[in-house]
Amino acid sequence: MDISKINSIEPIDSYYIRKVLTSSELTDIQKTQFLKNNSTQIKQTLQNEEISCSEFKELMKNRPIIKFRPLKNSFTKRGDKILLAKTLGILPANVEEYLRNVTEDLKSTKDLDFLPESTVKKVQTYIYRHGSKEQVVVFLDTELKKSKDVLNTLYSTLQYNTGGIADYFVRPIHRMDNHTLKNIYNVIDDNLNIAEKSGQISKENKDLVSKWAIIQVYKIQQNSKLINAIKSQEVLS
Repeated sequence: MDISKINSIEPIDSYYIRKVLTSSELTDIQKTQFLKNNSTQIKQTLQNEEISCSEFKELMKNRPIIKFRPLKNSFTKRGDKILLAKTLGILPANVEEYLRNVTEDLKSTKDLDFLPESTVKKVQTYIYRHGSKEQVVVFLDTELKKSKDVLNTLYSTLQYNTGGIADYFVRPIHRMDNHTLKNIYNVIDDNLNIAEKSGQISKENKDLVSKWAIIQVYKIQQNSKLINAIKSQEVLS
């Protein structure tokens, strides 16, 4: 793929956007620049492209949606940290270091088999509320790799009020930049390819979900920008 030709291609459709983001010939900087340089056209493309209700119903047939009960936002980050520390048996002051170590282990081993599943879920819940963007991407990758039903897991985490990554980016402090969008979509695409190769989903379903995912992630990013714009106006007023 010739990066010099990217900005001259007309029109940019969802297939081409996905092709750029998953290209092994382009650097992360080039992919991020592509999103920035073509933001207007990408917005028009992804806002207008939708998967029909019948298509998505067929895609999700026999795959009941698992809706996790969203955590009540009655605790501050400090309170959540104290609760997590108690469940881990460590001091609250050591939580951040613990999470950094777990994240590094995940990046290198791609699993947390040395930890009880209940502990992994608790850590993931905390990360999806208060973690860094890098940690969110790493845990999303692990969550999808460990999932026995990648479509339901993906559908859930990209919907609001499920405790997934969509809820993470609702908070003004967690704005989704182009670099993060690219990283999230690449994780999704990699795991959809794994699911196809393992026979969990068909190529047709994979392509359909891939199209849906890039639209959904982009909408989450735009919502994140809108929330930040509203927050900025509130501060100024």
